[in-house]
Amino acid sequence: MHVVVTGQGYVGLPLAVRAAEVGHRVIGYDVDDRRIKRLAVGESYVEDISAERLLPLLDSGAYLPSAEPGDVTGFDVAVITVPTPLRDGVPDLSYVESSARLLAQHLRPGATVVLESTTYPGTTEELLAPLLEEGSGLRAGEDFHLGYSPERIDPGNPQWRLENTPKVVSSTTADGLESVESFYGQLVERTVPVSSCKGAELTKLLENTFRHVNIALVNELAIFAHDLGIDVWEAIDAASTKPFGFLRFTPGPGVGGHCLPIDPSYLSWRVKRALGQPFRFVELADDVNSHMPDHVVRRLSEALNERRRSVKGSRVLLLGLAYKKNTGDARETPTARVAELLTRMGAEVRAADPHVAVGAHIPEPIIAGQQAAEYDRHGDPLAAVRRVEATPEELAAADAVVLLVDHDAFDYETVELHARYVLDCRNRLSGANVDVL
Repeated sequence: MHVVVTGQGYVGLPLAVRAAEVGHRVIGYDVDDRRIKRLAVGESYVEDISAERLLPLLDSGAYLPSAEPGDVTGFDVAVITVPTPLRDGVPDLSYVESSARLLAQHLRPGATVVLESTTYPGTTEELLAPLLEEGSGLRAGEDFHLGYSPERIDPGNPQWRLENTPKVVSSTTADGLESVESFYGQLVERTVPVSSCKGAELTKLLENTFRHVNIALVNELAIFAHDLGIDVWEAIDAASTKPFGFLRFTPGPGVGGHCLPIDPSYLSWRVKRALGQPFRFVELADDVNSHMPDHVVRRLSEALNERRRSVKGSRVLLLGLAYKKNTGDARETPTARVAELLTRMGAEVRAADPHVAVGAHIPEPIIAGQQAAEYDRHGDPLAAVRRVEATPEELAAADAVVLLVDHDAFDYETVELHARYVLDCRNRLSGANVDVL
């Protein structure tokens, strides 16, 4: 089949590559010309897609990255995987709308369109369908199939990849569900059909809200346990021995990526707008998790005061810029907030991360359009942070080291040996010079 995937980021690129690998002709469409140029020469900015996987597909013509709108013509299946950011707490679906208008111009009877971007329940039927119908003159469910299948990409996870992670699928009609399930059934080992697009949209938000709320629980526990003189990590380890009724979550310096800082707010926004009710669990979790970087800085300030040092003038080395371990994905990373607060307080902030390239913390690997203009206007929020390697000399020269992301690539023995003081936000280190969050 001729497949079009709009958006070639952390979700769209793996999907496009997988579809090409199973034998489809795939157009990977993205509005960012810089991103497309990198892909065209086999340079992947998504860690889960190697050049070794990308180059043979480019050479054979099975996969064509393109920024040309005309290249999406004639598709049998189109999948929308574009960003859905928040703007002042309100869902911004402009990228979904742009994709819909583009695909509508080339939509043919019998084709299938699937939305994968995370959004609020009702988006597929109430927003996407009318745009496709208006631009094509065709009717969803009658002339073309329409569905929703939430992405479940976990960057850097070597165990659970696109192909072996169960894929939730849905459509507006029974025939459409058969088409959507048939397509994804070629890409993944197992599909999980649900009865409606709204149900599938809620499934994704439920998964992320579950994590968001439970992380907030242990984050707040970590704050209170420290004030009470209790080792929260020991309690978590002990609770984790229970073989039923408990799932392990651990504290950290905050949450990042697209899923937790953003996706649950889509559900909260939808509930408030449609029902006039607050989603209190989500709002509370947002409040707790968003303030964890502030707690990290408070803990660091207290530790420096105990050592007769002020934050102002202190040299602080941050270990980890990504939002999760062993990846270069730095979207919405809490490290940016920690660095901002410390810089405002007059600290000399340095940072080390073996996975994150300079500038890679921006909302998407490459940005375009309005986002690019905003980035150019406001600049890199970590631009004032000097990037270094975690050498013995850098560790020893720092008044304080803060472990924010526990990449396996860090040499923890070296950190313990050379750092004068460490605030460990991941419970990875030990020693007299180490405090644990």
